[in-house]
Amino acid sequence: MDRLKGKVVIVTGGARGMGAQHVRRMVEEGAKVAVTDILGEDGRKLKQELGSNVLFIKHDVTKAEDWEKVVRETEEAFGPINVLINNAGIDISEIDLEDYPEETYRKVIDVNQVSVFLGMKHAAPSMKKTKEGSIVNISSLAGIIGAYKKGAYTASKFAVRGMTKSAALELGEFGIRVNSVHPGFIRTPMTEHLINDELVSMFPLRRAGEPEEVTNLVIFLASDESSYMTGSELVIDGGLSAQ
Repeated sequence: MDRLKGKVVIVTGGARGMGAQHVRRMVEEGAKVAVTDILGEDGRKLKQELGSNVLFIKHDVTKAEDWEKVVRETEEAFGPINVLINNAGIDISEIDLEDYPEETYRKVIDVNQVSVFLGMKHAAPSMKKTKEGSIVNISSLAGIIGAYKKGAYTASKFAVRGMTKSAALELGEFGIRVNSVHPGFIRTPMTEHLINDELVSMFPLRRAGEPEEVTNLVIFLASDESSYMTGSELVIDGGLSAQ
């Protein structure tokens, strides 16, 4: 408890799923959290559940003006930002390369990659006010190895990995750390139906990951426990990429 006491956090895509899991734990650990998401009803329900230490802001992560609003309202409610979790993202079903619609490709890049750029760009000035900060960019195992027939998703997640390293080099002198997290197959309501004995046999640990296991890593990076880590890529995939 209290690993994030006194910290002001923004979590994008935080209204449900793994993002909401991160938010709940961060509040338990003493943080004040601005939850942003395009899903207004889910966001308001989470705010009602968690109380005064949570602010919900409806947010299109692909729009600079929305990011300006998020930073402004977070500072007004809680003070300068200490932690940014760039969690928002989308995935698309497998599509053959020659059939991939350009509009779909650009949408995935905008949500998964451009949003991370915008988040870092707009949160960094707030973090500089306190000369400390931790930015955690949620990439994917598909940012380490390719994903079959997922060209846009793979491109966006590799980009997040590279952007993280570049930002770490630039922001380190201001006390701002930037790291990326690369989850593999995690058990969620969206993936539950895909889990079977054949699938888990591919993993050295012989099981899918649990959302709480990813949250544990995110909390570590957000906290001062990781104070000498920046520019790192942390893979949490049950050993799949070790093969």
